Amino acid sequence: MHWLQDPNQSNADVLNNVRSEDNRHFRNKKKKYLTAKIDENETKSTITNIRHLYRSINKFKRRYQSRTNVAKDEKGDLVADSHSILHRWRNLFSHLLKIRGVNDVRQTERHTAEPPMPEPSAFEFEMTI
Repeated sequence: MHWLQDPNQSNADVLNNVRSEDNRHFRNKKKKYLTAKIDENETKSTITNIRHLYRSINKFKRRYQSRTNVAKDEKGDLVADSHSILHRWRNLFSHLLKIRGVNDVRQTERHTAEPPMPEPSAFEFEMTI
C-alpha cells in the first residue's frame, strides 16, 4: 500500500522483494506438490493400479483451465456477478416451466398439502379382500 501512496524507489524495492519472496514460496510449494504426485504415481504403477495411474497422468497433461461464471441476461448482455446470474436462471426456468414465480410455487406447495387419508373401515377392508 505504501508503494501506491508514495511511489519512490525504496518502496518499489520493498514491493519487488515481497513479490520475489512470494514467487519463491509458491514455486517451492508447487515442487513439493509435484514430487508428491510423482511418488504417488510410482506407487500406483508398482502395485499394478494402472487405471488410476493413467487417470492421474491425463490430469497432468490437461493442465488447469479456469472457468468463468457469466451468463447472458434478457437483452443479451453478459452479467458476471452471482446475484444477477441467479436471478437470470430463476427467471429463465420460471418461464420455461410456466410458473409465475418461485415464491408462488413455494406458497402453493405449503397450502395445497392434502390432509392425511382416514383409515379404511372394516367393511372397506373386507370388500378389498
